[in-house]
Amino acid sequence: MAETDTGTTAPDGPRRSLLAFWFGVLLLGAAALGWSALSGTLNDVAAVGDAGTAPEWLDGAGAVAVVTSLSWLLATRTAGRALVSAGLALVLGVASLLVGGRVLPTGAAVMTCVVGSVYAVMVTVPAVTGWKAMREAVIAALVAAVAAFAAVGFEPTVAIERFEIVTLLLALVLVLAIVYRLGAGLHGLGRRGMIVVAIGLAVLFATLAYAELLRRYGAQSFVSSVLDFADWTSARIGAFPRPLVVLLGIPALVWGTHVRARRRQGWWFCAFGVAATVPLATGLVSPDTSYLEAGLRAAYSLVLGLLIGWLVIRADLALTGPKGRGGRRAEEAGPHRPEPRRFAEL
Repeated sequence: MAETDTGTTAPDGPRRSLLAFWFGVLLLGAAALGWSALSGTLNDVAAVGDAGTAPEWLDGAGAVAVVTSLSWLLATRTAGRALVSAGLALVLGVASLLVGGRVLPTGAAVMTCVVGSVYAVMVTVPAVTGWKAMREAVIAALVAAVAAFAAVGFEPTVAIERFEIVTLLLALVLVLAIVYRLGAGLHGLGRRGMIVVAIGLAVLFATLAYAELLRRYGAQSFVSSVLDFADWTSARIGAFPRPLVVLLGIPALVWGTHVRARRRQGWWFCAFGVAATVPLATGLVSPDTSYLEAGLRAAYSLVLGLLIGWLVIRADLALTGPKGRGGRRAEEAGPHRPEPRRFAEL
């Protein structure tokens, strides 16, 4: 609970009734999307007609409910105008369903992925131990998964590479704008933080640029060998992990939440978590991707990313933390940097 100038205590976050209402909307929307996806999958497998399927409008209504609630939650978490944000998301979502076409549904899907991906990062809390940091990354991945189903509910017409790049850049700009305030500006980074952020940006943009150049101008033999290896892996384990999620996104979330328990600059590291949440949120948009393949790809990426993030934490503690197991246990039990609760305003 925060203390005001008059000595009274202010509520630690929005009223429980408001949270219950918006989480109810979110759960209803997610349930509608799940029912629609499950009925469609069962009908495809059983090759039956429309009898017993979910109504055609259900996935669109579920998508609107999810993006509206996520917009309210994100604005509440980041000290924005929650009702205005939720209202704009509701208007755009409903308009995309009523008007149809190519532009509005695609724009609504982009909005859903951006809002869901950024909120997935913002909903995390500081983690004192490596296991708790891994838990926060899993929570972020679950939020991104809900956004992925909602994005599909709008039935966008997309070129998948362009859709993913645009969504990632928009999410990165939004999360950096938020983190600039939470991380006390660039001067709060310090030399070590500046180096880490520069490396993260370099890895992110180098990966995007390399993938685009490789796709357009790369040597055909090399491109074929990379694709053949991905196909060979997918044929044996069902999917190929997303390199950006494994090497940057999930480790940034794991390490960033761990650093946030001690220093505010951890927010800057967490910002690169959108390199994981955006690919997870856009994972179902491609019409060539099945739910099973997308789920396996997300699971493999998450597990490998968690392993790398845990190794980064161990290396960081070995270089900068107290020596010995006893010193680490004493440091974990000691006082840590406070942050508001998970659903309170940051």
